[in-house]
Amino acid sequence: MEILNRKAKFDYFVEEAFEVGIVLSGTEIKAIRNGNCNIKDCYGIIKNGEIFLLNMYIGEYKEGNIFNHDTTRSRKLLLHRKEIQKISKMVELNGLTLVPLKGYFKDNKFKILLGVCRGKKNIDKRETIKERDIRRETLKKLKNFK
Repeated sequence: MEILNRKAKFDYFVEEAFEVGIVLSGTEIKAIRNGNCNIKDCYGIIKNGEIFLLNMYIGEYKEGNIFNHDTTRSRKLLLHRKEIQKISKMVELNGLTLVPLKGYFKDNKFKILLGVCRGKKNIDKRETIKERDIRRETLKKLKNFK
């Protein structure tokens, strides 16, 4: 199962990506396995030498009763200290943003692909739309040719 942030590549240039772990509770993992998760509006911050993910929506687990979690709480990301230092330098010096690109299970653990991104301007977004339309048209022509 994979959770994609489709809007991220449209709104940002991805400078570098890191595979990171995330601290979750049991009901959160079960809700993610049921497909009740959204990373569209979330972002990362660096606080006290640690990286946190804010606004990640994980819906409540139906059978969780009193042990259920808060749906949009801040969640700690797990990285090595050198990676955190590298990311914090990139964010501070270049004014970049931490954006989750996708979430997936790897060896029964939930991982996040965290991108260090630069925001696009409207001109860049129009260029992305133009390239996507050209690619779509060439695929249509190739299908009609066969």
